[in-house]
Amino acid sequence: MTDPLPLAQALLRCASVTPADAGAQTVLADALRALGFTVTHLRYGEIENLFAEIGGDGPHFCFAGHTDVVPPGTANWAAGPFGGEIRDGVLFGRGACDMKGAIAAFVAGAAAHLDGGARSGKISLLITGDEEGPAVDGTVKVLDWMAANGKIPDFCLVGEPTNPKILGEMLKIGRRGSINATITVHGIQGHVAYPHRVDNPVHRLVRALDALTAAPIDAGSDFFEASTLQVTSIDVGNSVTNLVPASARAMLNIRFNERHSGAALAGWIRATVGRYAERSEVDINISGESFVTEPGPLLNRVVAAIADATGQTPALDTGGGTSDARFIARFCPVAEFGLVGATMHQVDESVPVADLRALADVYRLVLDRFFA
Repeated sequence: MTDPLPLAQALLRCASVTPADAGAQTVLADALRALGFTVTHLRYGEIENLFAEIGGDGPHFCFAGHTDVVPPGTANWAAGPFGGEIRDGVLFGRGACDMKGAIAAFVAGAAAHLDGGARSGKISLLITGDEEGPAVDGTVKVLDWMAANGKIPDFCLVGEPTNPKILGEMLKIGRRGSINATITVHGIQGHVAYPHRVDNPVHRLVRALDALTAAPIDAGSDFFEASTLQVTSIDVGNSVTNLVPASARAMLNIRFNERHSGAALAGWIRATVGRYAERSEVDINISGESFVTEPGPLLNRVVAAIADATGQTPALDTGGGTSDARFIARFCPVAEFGLVGATMHQVDESVPVADLRALADVYRLVLDRFFA
């Protein structure tokens, strides 16, 4: 059980393309029960999730991850996407680095840690099948269940593939928030030759977008780069040049740091659009708030474990997209560390077997230090 390879292969052979489970969580549950974990299956809607725990009173460390994967795509794989095949010391399969490999490494690391003798405290795993999908019936609902049952940990580590090139080079300690907006501006349709009879919504929309993008949102902070606004679409649907359209629509995304909240940015967008277009609608979706786990005793133990196992002192980073850590941050300190992510979501996703075993050693040392 201290070698992550057999479990990683077994998980890769489950075609758990989100939202399907394809037996992946049963494979994982069987491995955890063999180590003495108590496993609770939590199904919400069509999503399979599980919570596993071992130990009792004392510090509580949780590992979080997901068994669902993105589709393999239409291109041919050199080694099949769900074969768990090894070629020249490299393990291939959809989810190898994102993130079935990390789950297997954590189970192996936990097995090695437990072999070292009984320690006070609790180890748990929060595993969802809804990270690559809408993220509605997964981690969010499991966390609510954990809170209702007194199972919120003191610290959580998410096994996302955080390293760009070399195992040990990057530890994620936060993520930017993300807000999406769809802006629809209404006008009065008519012939371009009679401008006094029309109200051009395109002109109003362009002026609103110019105001939104005229200046940087902020200059960044101690842990984050500057927040960014990107206009991702302007759509009128007009196929002729002599017609002023009745409406115009745009979409934008803001990735923001801890100086802002989603609600405050939503209010700013609506107020700005309203100055240029009284007849308008702004639909807002806040994908997640920004968060950061600042360096301290618990995080420092993770950094030290990574350095000891890999010889690399990881950079503390908050870049990239979002992850389920944004939900966990509402309940406890959280960080992210996993494999090299260079091939995630690509054809021939893969991980060197040596990296898989090294990650298991990282996780063992993290547990050793956490419960020291």
